Amino acid sequence: MAEASVTLGGKASSLSSSAVCAVAAALSQVRIDSTALDRLSSSSKKATTATTTSSSSNHSITVPDFLTLEESRAFLLVLLNSLIISNAPSRTPLVLAETLNSNPSTFRFDDADLVTEDELACSTLLGISAILDHHSAALSALADVAAAFSCEALKADVAAFNLMDSGDGHNSKEEVGVAADLRVLLNGSKSVGKEKVRSVARVPKVHGSVREHAKAVHSRMRVELNSGVKSAIGSEEAVCTVLLPLAAALRELGECSLARAKSNLEGIGGDDLKLGVGEIFCKECPVGDGLSSGFNKAVNLFLGKEYGKFAHEVFVLLGLVWKVVAWEVVTAVAVLEAAELNEVIKGANENGENPKVEENSKAEKKKKKVVLGKGTSSILALFKERLQSRGKLSLGTWVADFLSFFDLTKPEFNEFLLKVKDVVESNESRRLPKIPKGTRDFAKEQMTIRKKAFSIIEEVFERHGATALDTPVFELRETLMGKYGEDSKLIYDLADQGGELLSLRYDLTVPFARFVAMNGLTSFKRYQIAKVYRRDNPSKGRYREFYQCDFDIAGTPPEKMGPDFEVVRILTELLDELNIGEYEIKLNHRKLLDGMMQICGVPPEKFRTICSSIDKLDKQSFQQIKKEMVEEKGLTAETADRIETFVKEKGSPLALLSKFIQEGSDFSKHEGASEALKELEILFIALEKSKRIDKVVFDLSLARGLDYYTGVIFEAVFKGGTQVGSIAAGGRYDNLIGMFGSKTVPAVGVSLGIERVFAIMEQQQKDQNQMARPTKTEVLVSILGNDLTLAAELAGELWDAGVKAEFLVHKRRTKHFEYAKESRIPWMVLVYEQEVKEEGVVQLKDLEANIDIKTPRTQFVEELRKRLYP
Repeated sequence: MAEASVTLGGKASSLSSSAVCAVAAALSQVRIDSTALDRLSSSSKKATTATTTSSSSNHSITVPDFLTLEESRAFLLVLLNSLIISNAPSRTPLVLAETLNSNPSTFRFDDADLVTEDELACSTLLGISAILDHHSAALSALADVAAAFSCEALKADVAAFNLMDSGDGHNSKEEVGVAADLRVLLNGSKSVGKEKVRSVARVPKVHGSVREHAKAVHSRMRVELNSGVKSAIGSEEAVCTVLLPLAAALRELGECSLARAKSNLEGIGGDDLKLGVGEIFCKECPVGDGLSSGFNKAVNLFLGKEYGKFAHEVFVLLGLVWKVVAWEVVTAVAVLEAAELNEVIKGANENGENPKVEENSKAEKKKKKVVLGKGTSSILALFKERLQSRGKLSLGTWVADFLSFFDLTKPEFNEFLLKVKDVVESNESRRLPKIPKGTRDFAKEQMTIRKKAFSIIEEVFERHGATALDTPVFELRETLMGKYGEDSKLIYDLADQGGELLSLRYDLTVPFARFVAMNGLTSFKRYQIAKVYRRDNPSKGRYREFYQCDFDIAGTPPEKMGPDFEVVRILTELLDELNIGEYEIKLNHRKLLDGMMQICGVPPEKFRTICSSIDKLDKQSFQQIKKEMVEEKGLTAETADRIETFVKEKGSPLALLSKFIQEGSDFSKHEGASEALKELEILFIALEKSKRIDKVVFDLSLARGLDYYTGVIFEAVFKGGTQVGSIAAGGRYDNLIGMFGSKTVPAVGVSLGIERVFAIMEQQQKDQNQMARPTKTEVLVSILGNDLTLAAELAGELWDAGVKAEFLVHKRRTKHFEYAKESRIPWMVLVYEQEVKEEGVVQLKDLEANIDIKTPRTQFVEELRKRLYP
């Protein structure tokens, strides 16, 4: 008698996939809520009349012959629930509930009313899909455990499980989750090793894919199971659309698990055990061809829109994969427990009983050497407890008992799932803190590169007479709003604090403009290196918190275009001295863009929004941009085509300028465009005289999206192998400072996208097989003993002399050399306590040249300084 029950028809009742599985496995009975029961009972007479007058579209209830008993019961339960939800007067729900609770092996429904073909088809699909939903979630947990045991059985390299959520959206959430769970299961394991196993390296992707698609099926089933057939138009297609990728993921999981199981077989110790397990494996474990043919059969049924049969074949495929994964566990445990199994099975064969293995036996000694992870060892203990409860043991019964452990309908498997959940969720390493998405931590090697870059940047800025400025990390919201056009939605708003509405700064330019206006400055040349914040979707190279390095010149210059020239010149100096490789600076003029808009017939109120579209041309084709401009922003196709003729113009600054200023050209007839061309002519000639024009490209498609630009605009793009996009940008903004209610102060500036520059520099180091030295330590004072006072005395003398030094007190000589090598410290002072006390000498060692120098204790600082600073 089943102890639990599933209630249908109540106000708060809803049908879940787990409930469907419980009834399908005859572990739970069905109960119709009293309110629904009263309604059904009172309408049974009406139902009789309706049956006699039913249309030819209705059918008697017939269980499809391709369904298993489990699938059949799931189908009937879903049909029952659907009929209750539909509130149709019928005695059929009562008949269905009675039939399910009597648990027959075959089904007849002579007393039931007719149902529609849609109700039958949809209930068939949803019943099987509910089982798939529940079973795929359980399979995902089992597969992770199997993979963990295989990692230890194969002594595999588990570097693939170091996958972390980098915060930039580049890693799959489910892949990261799988890797984290495997780390928890293997935490503390001494059995994993350095063997490169492809089927292990693929675990995060393959298992992550199963998790992802299983969750998609679960989300869909939560909706469909409680919608009712009459409101489920399109349900079959919607459900099968999520089942198909699950089927593909299951096939990949099966093939990957099968590869590990076969590898495990090869590693089983003891010929008899290996041969015995291998024979049973070959007879009972599904093969790769079966997985592929099962998947192909399911796909063909999907394409033929035979959705019920399609779902059934996916369920069959899941069953095959389940067997493969169970066999992976069996083979892995056979490897890990080979010593004990050989002894126990040998004893059982000889004595007909299950002998106890002596603690001091050879087998026990071997077993002690296998140190499993905290997670896998606790799960293995659960397996062994179950198996040892059996009496006589032979290899065949051991394998059979082990495989029966993974029967979903048995309480032992539920105990196993709870154990896995407990291990994964309670393990201390799972509770490690994490950083928010779109942010990063920087270790010592990365910080070395950053400090070097910041030093170069500051030196360039100060070379041009700029002073440093720092502003608050948050501003009044009104200060930031209305300055960034469509990007204003990316501003981080803070919770109300003390009556002020605040936001994190989006860039450094607007705070600079606020500072100039607030202090009544009429000229100011400043630089600022600080973090900014954007509520963007994290992706590769795109973060929510990142540094900007800004240089700005505010004030009316005595020479026209002088500040514009200096800012572009500074940008070339920065990129050259950072030594990142090839780059180009695309340059345009806002007034030239506005002139182009007017010439092409774009309405003035759409200038900025069309410029925002044009600014995407570095990422999208013009046809995609044209579609956006015409269909979303209301331009005519003719206007868009004319824009295309302009934005294609790109090339040498002076040559293209010469073409545009020719008499009769479109730009020469436009007042604003003509003024822009005159300014650009001054700028280009100045850059040519400064020997920097070769870095610049005149590009009419450049249309910086920020609303505050009024004149020259430019953007630097890296041309090397690392794909990072724009690495710097800037331009003239003459009206921004005046927006704060003060007098207008013209300004121009540049912002270096330092995070992307760092990415280039880090990649260059990897490509050149270089490693940044994390410290500036010049000398390691190595005390080969335990005398801290001697270390304090010698290191103190070096520090007093201005020498960068560290000390280490340890008796083992190798520890000192390992630390010096790891930290790349060039010199060591080797101090043997007895030697320094008796002879008064220490040993200096040049690690790069491998030279040893003995020197009096009283002169070692002077000797080191001579060699460090010749």
